[in-house]
Amino acid sequence: MEPSWDQWQLFLALAEGGSTAAAARRLGQTQPTLSRQLAALEAAVGVALFERHARGLRLTARGEVLLPAARQMRDAAQGLSLVLAAQDEALAGTVRLTASEVISAHFLPPVLAAFQARHPEVQIELVATDSVQDLVARNADIALRMARPEGGTLIARRLRDWPLGLFAHRDYLARRGRPTRETMAGHVWLGQDRGTQLMDGFRAAGFAVDAGFFAWRCDQPLVNWEACRAGAGICVGMEALAARDPGLERVLAEVAIPPLPMWLTAHRELRDTQRLRRVFDALAAAFAPP
Repeated sequence: MEPSWDQWQLFLALAEGGSTAAAARRLGQTQPTLSRQLAALEAAVGVALFERHARGLRLTARGEVLLPAARQMRDAAQGLSLVLAAQDEALAGTVRLTASEVISAHFLPPVLAAFQARHPEVQIELVATDSVQDLVARNADIALRMARPEGGTLIARRLRDWPLGLFAHRDYLARRGRPTRETMAGHVWLGQDRGTQLMDGFRAAGFAVDAGFFAWRCDQPLVNWEACRAGAGICVGMEALAARDPGLERVLAEVAIPPLPMWLTAHRELRDTQRLRRVFDALAAAFAPP
């Protein structure tokens, strides 16, 4: 039986992710479901495509032979999808937008509410995630990213920069006092669990810290921000967000933190679709540099 395109997408997710767990996250399915689908795919092609090892899966020799052709199939399918989408001139329809959790929760709702009041025929799907969604693979139509996008088929516009600072709630400061460079190690810092960007930033600023420096660790910035507002400790945050909470105070203002740049990105062909162009332009206006 000829494998379906869904099965070849599974094959690519497993080959490129290296494990059923990674493929499950990428495809939005459970690991048991993927295991059953893999068994069906291998039955369809009549050979074993993967072998297990201590850290996940790796392709067999037969699987390695099939990988380039499967990638060509994906490229062709994506190209066809983009061409079809670019022909859609109707305003009514769905736009899939991705942005970070903090931007999605605190800054996008009024912008999207105003947009949909003007264009009720446009439906918005918002993917709130700090991971990068692949625009070329159509995981999203438009992205607001805090890093310069890469890809020759993408168009991007740099929007405003978001100044950052170190903040703590006044209740925390009343308990623990204001931190100084000399007393930093004696304070509760809110940082990342598996991510290293924050730790790398401290080191670049001249503070030799390790993971143990952060007494509270979570990889979701939105959670860390709410913990800061609850008085749990000190965290890095956007000045624009801190200004909304009178209980928060800036600390260690002399520590320079580079601002976060915001980039608005879309696929070059999709930019010419009417509803995507309307959303793109609305976001560009809402987050234009001051």
